[in-house]
Amino acid sequence: MFKFNRKIHKAVSDFEMVEVTETDGVRSMHLGSPTIQSSMKVKDPFALVLAYSWGAMSSLLFKPNASKLVLVGLGGGSIAKYVWKYCPQIKQTVIELNPQVIQVARSHFHLPEDDAQLQVVEGDGIAYIQQHPGACDWLMMDAFGSNGLPPDFCTQSFFDDCAEALSPDGLFTINLWGSDKKFDIYMQRMEQTFDQRVLMMPTGKPGNIIVFCFKSALPMPDLMTLRKRAQAAMQSHDIQFMDLIDRLQGANPNNGKEFTLGG
Repeated sequence: MFKFNRKIHKAVSDFEMVEVTETDGVRSMHLGSPTIQSSMKVKDPFALVLAYSWGAMSSLLFKPNASKLVLVGLGGGSIAKYVWKYCPQIKQTVIELNPQVIQVARSHFHLPEDDAQLQVVEGDGIAYIQQHPGACDWLMMDAFGSNGLPPDFCTQSFFDDCAEALSPDGLFTINLWGSDKKFDIYMQRMEQTFDQRVLMMPTGKPGNIIVFCFKSALPMPDLMTLRKRAQAAMQSHDIQFMDLIDRLQGANPNNGKEFTLGG
């Protein structure tokens, strides 16, 4: 079903309804609710609009040499498009369950067709992760529905599977709602899976928090190293990485020089 008016696009299927709206030059995707899943500047379709996506891309400060990304949850394709355009060294596989989301991301949000850098797979993200151990050095979860994060994507066994899907020095990044009543439980589960090697980054309104989990027991970069990487990255990325490092430092135990996790 398609409807063209103030809502640019509306599609109904066996999955959640996909709607596209546009206001003041910003196009947004909604999945079964007024909540914005993705946004795009119509005149700059590859720019990142939502604050949580800037935080998610801060993963590059921890994994500057990342080469293989598995992204679960496509939405309007903001992160997939950004990585495709600005991180050509990264090959990415995007897993999306809802075929309408894939269709609309391509028809209304400029998501590129599959090529050597990008492969979009219609399927179950949990099954994909379970079937591909050690498949990537960067795994990102951004799989929200109309009611938030699906319960199956925040169990202890799921986080364990995510760790298994990573290379030995891999990074797991997940987008969470800070207002979720089970946020602390999710954090405890990730800390158990990753042996306390977990950092969180508040990204501001509407309250998304990006969580970074490290598989390797090797020391993570200290704050000076992260700031140097942030300054360098800002030369090629229109993202205020230095501000995001400040948020990261303010939200996690540290001694001013390095993070002190696990006490």
